Amino acid sequence: MTMPLVIAPVGIREADLTDPREVAAIDAFVAATSGATPFHLPAWSRAVARGCGQRARYLVAERADGGLAGVLPLTEMRSALFGRALASAGFAVDGGILGDAVEPLASGAWDLAQRLGCPSVELRGGVAPDGWTVDDTSYLGFARALAVDDEAELLAIPRKQRAEVRRSLGFDLDVSVGTSPAMLAEHYRVYAESVRNLGTPVFPAALFRAVVETMDADVLTIRHAGRAVASVLSLYFAGTAYPYWGGGTAAGRALRANDRMYFELMRHARARGCTRFDFGRSKAGTGAAAFKKNWGFTPEVRRYAKRSEGPGRTVNPLNPKYAAVIATWKRLPLPIANLVGPWLSRGLG
Repeated sequence: MTMPLVIAPVGIREADLTDPREVAAIDAFVAATSGATPFHLPAWSRAVARGCGQRARYLVAERADGGLAGVLPLTEMRSALFGRALASAGFAVDGGILGDAVEPLASGAWDLAQRLGCPSVELRGGVAPDGWTVDDTSYLGFARALAVDDEAELLAIPRKQRAEVRRSLGFDLDVSVGTSPAMLAEHYRVYAESVRNLGTPVFPAALFRAVVETMDADVLTIRHAGRAVASVLSLYFAGTAYPYWGGGTAAGRALRANDRMYFELMRHARARGCTRFDFGRSKAGTGAAAFKKNWGFTPEVRRYAKRSEGPGRTVNPLNPKYAAVIATWKRLPLPIANLVGPWLSRGLG
C-alpha cells in the first residue's frame, strides 16, 4: 500500500514484511543506522503479530532512487479495555523513528492512524516530531559498557551491590543458557510468578516463543536444588545485550538469585562478543530504577512522543486509577493470573 508523498523526494509506504527482499533491505538499513535497536527489526514486528495478534504496520521512507531514508515500526494496538493506538514499537521500550525522514514518517504514521480509526500514535524513542507531545519524565534508561572480565565487572558495581553479587556467587546455584521449549516453559513459569507479584498481567507465552524463534535471543536460568528461581530472556543486537523479560521467585530472594542472574548474563554476553549491556527502561522513582542505579548504571532520560486526537490511551501502571486493580492482581492465585493475564496484556503493547 503506497501513501501519498509527504515531502518530496521522500515517499512513505507500508512495507510488505512477507517479502524476503524487502525485509533484507530494512534489516541492512537498521544495521547501518545510528540509534537502531532490536525493536526496529522486522523480526520484532512479526513476532509481536504472531505472539499477540496485534497487526504490524511497518512504514518505510524511500528516496527517488529507491534507497531507504528512514523506517518506523508500528503496531496496530486494539483493545476493548485499553483502547486503540499505533505504537512504535509494540511491546517494546524503544523503536521510534529511525533515520533522517522524521517529519515525513511522523506525518505518514498520523495519516495511517486516521484511516485505521486509531486516535493516537505513540513513539518510543528516536527524534520527536515537531508539535508532538513529549514525555521526558516517566521513564529512565540504563546502559553501559561491559567490563573486560569478571573481576573488572565486579569492581564496576558500587560497593554495597557488589557485596550482594559476591554473596550470590557463594550459593549453590546452577546456571543454564538455551532456547529449548523446556527452557522457555521454565522461564515463563518464573516470569509469570514474578509479574503477578508486581500486580502485572503476564504476556502470552506465544510472544516469548516467537521472539526466540525469529531473533537473536536466549534464556538464562538460575536453579537451586534443581528448581528454577530466576530466569531472563535476553535479546542481542549490534554488540549489545538486552535483558528484556526477567524475574525471580519468592524462593530465590534469600539466595540473591536475581543478582546472580544478571552477573552471569554479563559474563555470558561478554563471551558472546558483546561490549555493551542495556539494562532497559524503568519508571522514574521506582524500586526497579534504584536497583539498576545500584549496579553502577547512570540513568538517562527516555523521551517518548505522542500525537492524539482526544485524550489518547493511558496504560502506565503508576496511574492512580489502576492502584486497586494492581493490589487485587497481586492477590490472585497464580493459575488464575496466568489464565486471564495473557488475554489482558496482549492489548497493552
